[in-house]
This record gives sequence, C-alpha cells and structure tokens, in this order.
Amino acid sequence: MANVTVDFNTSVGKIKPMHAGGQPPLRGTNFELFHYLRDVGMPYSRLHDTGGAYGGNRWVDIPNIFRDFDADVNDPASYDFTFTDMLITAMVENGLEPVYRLGVTIENDAYIKAYRIFPPKDNLKWAQICEHIIRHYTEGWADGFHYTITYWEIWNEPDNWEDPMVNSMWRGTKEQYFELYRVATTYLKEKFPHLKFGGYASCGFYALKEDKIVTNSAASDRAEYFIEFFDAFLEYVQKHQLVLDFFSWHSYDPIENNRKYAYYVRERLDAIGYTHTETTCNEWNPDVWGSYAKPRHAALTAGMMLMWQDTPLDSAMFYDCGFGSGNYRSLFNPITTEPFPVYYAFAAFNELYKRQTQAAVTVEGENVYAVAAADDTGCVVIVNTNEHPVPLTLDCGRPIIGAKIVDEARSWMDCELPRLLPASSVLCVFTA
Repeated sequence: MANVTVDFNTSVGKIKPMHAGGQPPLRGTNFELFHYLRDVGMPYSRLHDTGGAYGGNRWVDIPNIFRDFDADVNDPASYDFTFTDMLITAMVENGLEPVYRLGVTIENDAYIKAYRIFPPKDNLKWAQICEHIIRHYTEGWADGFHYTITYWEIWNEPDNWEDPMVNSMWRGTKEQYFELYRVATTYLKEKFPHLKFGGYASCGFYALKEDKIVTNSAASDRAEYFIEFFDAFLEYVQKHQLVLDFFSWHSYDPIENNRKYAYYVRERLDAIGYTHTETTCNEWNPDVWGSYAKPRHAALTAGMMLMWQDTPLDSAMFYDCGFGSGNYRSLFNPITTEPFPVYYAFAAFNELYKRQTQAAVTVEGENVYAVAAADDTGCVVIVNTNEHPVPLTLDCGRPIIGAKIVDEARSWMDCELPRLLPASSVLCVFTA
C-alpha cells in the first residue's frame, strides 16, 4: 500500500537542490543538449571527468588550462581557457551554475602508466594557479567573466585506493593530500572569502554496511580505507582548524544505505565542531549496472532525491548527465539523443524545487517515498520503488488539478490520480 497524507498548512523547511548533476551533455564542442538540463531546472552541474579521458586535453582540468607548470603563474599567456570558456558560458546561458573541481580527471588506465594524478610539485604555486582560474571566471581576469561560481572543490577521490601504485586519482599518500588541501584552502579562502572551498570528494562509506559492498577481500579492504582516510582527514582539519565550507562524498548504493551515509557524515562533522560545513553527495547513481532505459531507473533516482530531502544532506549531484555510452551515461539515449525515462525524475523533483517551501507529509508503505511543496499552488511527488503495483490513497486537503506519471507505459504524461500506483513509477500530483 501507499497511504500519503499532506498538510500544506505546515511548513517543514525549504526544498534543497537534490536534482543537480555531474557534467553537462557535451557532444564534442556542441552544446545543443544543454537545454534539457535547463528545462528540468537543474541548479548546478559539477565539472569532473568533463570531456572524457584527461579532460579531453581541453576542458576544466588544471593541466589543460595551465599546460606548463614551470610557466609564470601571473602571466595570462600561461593559461589556455579557450574550451573551458565555451563550456562554462554555455552552462551559464542554460541556467547551470558550475561546481568547479580543481584538479584532474580520473585515469582508469593508471595501472599501466599514470600521467597527471601525482601531487603537485609545489602546493602553493598550484593554489596560485587555482586563484587565477577563479579570477578569470568570477572577476574578469585575463579577458574573463563575472560568473557566479560558488563552489570550488580541491581534487577528487584522493582516497581511491590506499596503495598509490593502483590509485587512479592520487599517486601520493593521504598526508600529501592533506597538505595540498591545507595550503590550497588557506590561500584561496584568504583571496576569496565570499566563495566556498571544500572537498575531498570521498569515494564513499560502503564499509558502514553490515553486508559489505563486495565480497572480494581486496575491494573490501579498499572500502575500509575510505573510512580510515575520512577519519584522518577530519582529525587533520580539526587540528589545523582548516577551511571546510563543504564536504563532498560519493555513492552508488541503494536508497536506504545512502540515508545512513548522509546522517553519518553530518554527525561526524558536527562532532569535530564543523556544524557550518555543508554536505553534498556529488556523485551518485542508484543503478550503475542496469536499467537505464527503463522506468525503474527513474523510480530509484526520484526515490533517492525524495529520501535525501528529509535528511541533513544539503545537495546532491547525479553522475552523470554526460552524453554517450557507458555505465554512468544514463540520462540520454546515445543513439537518438532523446532522454531516457530517468530524465523525468528530475522534472518531477523540480516541481517541488520551484515551489521552495516543503510541506509536512506522512507516508505509509514499504519502499514508497513522498515529498510535498507549495507556493500559490501545491505539488506532491510520490514514488513507488517496488517492482509491483501498490494501492494508493492520497489525502492532501486541496483540490487536485492535474497529475503526471512515469511508468512502464508513460514518460511524464498527464494522467488521472491512480488508485493503484504502478510498479517502479514516479507520480507528480498538482493541487490548487
């Protein structure tokens, strides 16, 4: 069953940006698919792994912008902003605020040879390079721009593996990363006190599960190392009283595991006195290996966003919104360019986000999620993540004026309020 009761007269907070994404759908230098993200109101797009391996040798990554580390850090001629300018301008024109990862793209073949994932040979100079990139995009330096880019992330997944020789993101020790983080955030926050700096894009907290994410012992040890790295990072941050405006982490686990992780991160940060630090899961996908073209992926994705709305998590960024084939390219059909059903999970959440104020909801039903919001009108999003239909009752105290649904037969189509909520479905109900 799915019994949902909404009290539109009781506000329980603001709808948070849980429907942000990871990288926009680039097609070479073609930005024509970006409007899809604008159309569902995605507020942010995180720039990591942008443009393929090595950032396509053109986009975002520090070595793509500052190509000779020995060059003059203050000379505009030392920087190549050409392609990243095009990308960020197209994002801004489509209402997407970049979340800029300062660092490099993952090197999945680093076990053969690593190129860019080594610690910088001069942490302060690396921070100064970042400073000039920030000034270019937010203060107009070097024929730049005055864009709003609030969040600047220091590297990505330095905890990818304890052994640096097999780590595909960071060929150094955790202590070397901590030192880079200290130097960079201290320097950059002094230069830009109004911007937000953080990291470290943790690989995740899978080891908290009673049933580990994998049975392979080496991989289980890796998951344990994620926790060890997190513990050491928090200890270092607290000891040195470092800047940590936001803490980012990743997960490809099911919905209820991620509820646990969201509370765990918040509790650990609060315990060291960092109650001001925002938390963001800025890489996630609930169905990495499976049903991208099916409505089940839409239901699992929408269910995740609704669940997170009622946790301490401040934002979430789906990985990813890129275009093409691959385990994570799950928003668009790589042949037709049309959106898969999961795209409309973001449309549904945006109906809540547009209304801003969350209303009180009670839900009865296993694997059923619901969130409501209101301004002049009301909206309730109800998700059935069961692989079977369930009877639905909805009491919202307002006249229902319309509904849209994503299910096996329909993708964001108008419908009547169903008495039986279809299997793996997303229902968006509009009220007066």
